[in-house]
Amino acid sequence: MYKIAALSTEDVRAYQAGAPDAYGTPPERAISTGTGNPCRHCLCHIPEGLEMLILAHRPFLETHPYAETGPIFLCVEPCERYQGDTELPEILTSSPDYLIKGYGTDDRIVYGTGVVTPTDQINNAIQGIFARPDVAYIHVRSAQNNCYQARIDRA
Repeated sequence: MYKIAALSTEDVRAYQAGAPDAYGTPPERAISTGTGNPCRHCLCHIPEGLEMLILAHRPFLETHPYAETGPIFLCVEPCERYQGDTELPEILTSSPDYLIKGYGTDDRIVYGTGVVTPTDQINNAIQGIFARPDVAYIHVRSAQNNCYQARIDRA
């Protein structure tokens, strides 16, 4: 079993209030084009025409060679944090495939776990990666743009 984790409400509310991103700059504001703008807090697509935030996000506490940083989107207006378990959220069902990678307790990629997975096979791929005892958690990224989508933890 596993749990899909969105960004924390505390961090998102700080960004919505103008806190600096991973590069020390305030989030940019833009208008959503629809399905290409997934919020990493509610894990839904920001509806077309609504304002959104764009910012640099590093899903690691410390910088190190494996601490990838990239752009993410957030709703400008407060949204509810995704609370699902193994049911895939909207943002993980709208692309033909995703890049998923296992990480160890040291926040380093566990080699041999990275795989581009078709959407309808994500659950099986997650279970396969978590079968390895050296995997502490998984990151899901866009297979096309490498953008961070969500974290998956063991339940």
